[in-house]
Amino acid sequence: MLHDAEHALSSPCLPAAPWRRFPVPGFVAMAAALATLVLDFLATRFYEAKHRDEAARVKAAAAAALVATSSGSDEDITVVTVDEDERKAPLLQTHCHGHGHSHSHSHVHEPVQVEGSEAEVSAHVRSIVVSQILEMGIVSHSVIIGLSLGVSRSPCTIRPLVAALAFHQFFEGFALGGCIAQAQFKNLSAVLMASFFAITTPAGIAAGAGMTTFYNPNSPRALVVEGILDSVSAGILIYMSLVDLIAVDFLGGKMTGTLRQQVMAYIALFLGALSMSSLAIWA
Repeated sequence: MLHDAEHALSSPCLPAAPWRRFPVPGFVAMAAALATLVLDFLATRFYEAKHRDEAARVKAAAAAALVATSSGSDEDITVVTVDEDERKAPLLQTHCHGHGHSHSHSHVHEPVQVEGSEAEVSAHVRSIVVSQILEMGIVSHSVIIGLSLGVSRSPCTIRPLVAALAFHQFFEGFALGGCIAQAQFKNLSAVLMASFFAITTPAGIAAGAGMTTFYNPNSPRALVVEGILDSVSAGILIYMSLVDLIAVDFLGGKMTGTLRQQVMAYIALFLGALSMSSLAIWA
């Protein structure tokens, strides 16, 4: 993407200043990466605050329910901590003691989980933010790919480009799908995110095909738009791949297991990078 942006913004069809006298693609990519960092920070703070508000509402509702129940029965209210699959969460439990005429003794336990562990919540929030920002970067790039394919008129150009595009979207779909699955979105949200990724490239192809009669890919406006969008996409995806994906998965606590499993994970990473790089031969 950065190479394509450099090619577009260094075209002789554009004026020398500022396009050829200043490294615009690299500067835009750097600005996009820094903007992604700020967006990443703000989105994480937003979802963490949202979770705290929801946890407070659940606690308040549980306390109100206990007060209402205590008016008709004796109860002991205790806060206990349970360990389930190595995840600790405080639970609010009620012990209702009912005594009938037959002197029977019943215990009703009504646990209400109000909050997960801090590490678990933080990991879930990060998964949500990463999946949404990653989709933003992939979608912006997919639109440009679709437009480039849609305006192509030579079969010699279209055939290899279609093959490269199919594999390119296949690999990116795997990466994005894994992030969406980790974020544990609701079914509707997951379907919408997957559908949005799936339709952007075909929509770009359709738009490009509709503009073939008057669209000139070598016009200054087209070159600037394509170069800027490619630079922005490159900055977003470079930040996401290095900071939020590779660094988190390979240098964080997720990289557990035997030495053989870790070596296999690195081999899979290198093979994936090689596979994506090889698509540049046909794209």
